[in-house]
Amino acid sequence: MQMIKLSVIALAVAAASTQMAVASQQSESNGFIEDSKLDTHARVLYMNRDFRNDSGTTTRNSYNEDTGLGLKAIYESGFTQGTVGFGVDAFGLQGIKLDSGRGRNGNGQFPTHSNGKAQDNYSQAGGAVKARISNTVLKYGNQFVSLPVLATDDSRLLPETTTGFLVTSNEIENLELNLGHFTALSAQSQTGHDSVSDDDYGTLRSLDLVGGRYNFTDDLSVAYYYSDADLGHKGDGNRLEIKKHYTNVNYTLPIADAQSLNFDFNMYNSKFNDKDAPRGDRSSTNNVWSLAAAYTLDAHTFTVAHQRVTGGQDAGYVYGYDGGGAVFLANSVQYQDFDQKGEKSYQVRYDLDMATFGVPGLSFMTRYVRGSNIEDQSVADTGRNNGKNWERDIEAKYVLQSGAAKDLAFRVRQATYRSNDAAGTVDNNEVRLIVEYPLSIL
Repeated sequence: MQMIKLSVIALAVAAASTQMAVASQQSESNGFIEDSKLDTHARVLYMNRDFRNDSGTTTRNSYNEDTGLGLKAIYESGFTQGTVGFGVDAFGLQGIKLDSGRGRNGNGQFPTHSNGKAQDNYSQAGGAVKARISNTVLKYGNQFVSLPVLATDDSRLLPETTTGFLVTSNEIENLELNLGHFTALSAQSQTGHDSVSDDDYGTLRSLDLVGGRYNFTDDLSVAYYYSDADLGHKGDGNRLEIKKHYTNVNYTLPIADAQSLNFDFNMYNSKFNDKDAPRGDRSSTNNVWSLAAAYTLDAHTFTVAHQRVTGGQDAGYVYGYDGGGAVFLANSVQYQDFDQKGEKSYQVRYDLDMATFGVPGLSFMTRYVRGSNIEDQSVADTGRNNGKNWERDIEAKYVLQSGAAKDLAFRVRQATYRSNDAAGTVDNNEVRLIVEYPLSIL
């Protein structure tokens, strides 16, 4: 792809011409072993979903409930000393079913047997090699990525993983550049190398990305990312190319001590090329943007947000082939993303940090999102936009601040979602109870 080739050249020129812009991380390397890190993480997740108007009960249980234990061990070596430093990263993932049944399975926590029963345990291991010159790192292999156009999801027991190479360059002060090529994505509840697949969009074949973020000041940053993904394989009937542009502007206006106003703008522009569709029906587009304004006053944060979807793509904003977390939008909340075709949505949110009141580690959040103008999904080709939906979320979290169990976290999340028939989505009452314990060994 010409754009990626040009970006590689530009990245190399920038690195070569600005090595002295910031102190070299590689020159400060202490060694492969000396800078090594080993972190472990344990997560217990109880989750239930009670679907209230699901007419497709032959393919989905109307009530899903399960509990599992997820264990992660992540090792990151340092870099060898010298002009070029080398290192390795490795991880091990283990998921264990604590409770679930064939009649209750379906929350995406565990692999599922052909009879609908959840698998008792599953595991995955992987690793990557890496090299560093100055402040530029090249990593190749299995890895976790968190970029707007490729973000491995970590909302269940274990995270998604992706395979490919990623260049991260910080040669210029306040500027981070990323360049990558990826060829596989594994699901949260699967162990297969290519286990993320969608009936409509198929399996990820390849994804190229380029972009970066620049911090003009401590209060103002901008980001732009581009990705080009090929999905499916010849003969499977769902070959698709998706080109995606992402733009972000984030600005914080300090007002006084412990008082500020933050603005966060996010936008995706996606272009689809359905290679198996008849000529004239192959191309479609989707645009989605959100703007959030958050006012913080001591322990309180009040947020309002607006999000809007336009374009001719029937599915609205499409993601998942690029990671379940690749939806950096204000109204992507616990259950719904409010990203259907034509949808307009508004959010109000309140956060409370109890540290100000003498209880550090305790926080609360509640929000309400309402969407409308969704293209009618109940009758084909009506041309009407009368779909409506709403979601209310409530969350409480407590993190131990000291002692032998420091950083042990307890979290309760509850979501209520409702929609009309025209929106074509399923009503849901959802509860998640999460206990997490991160531990740094090295």
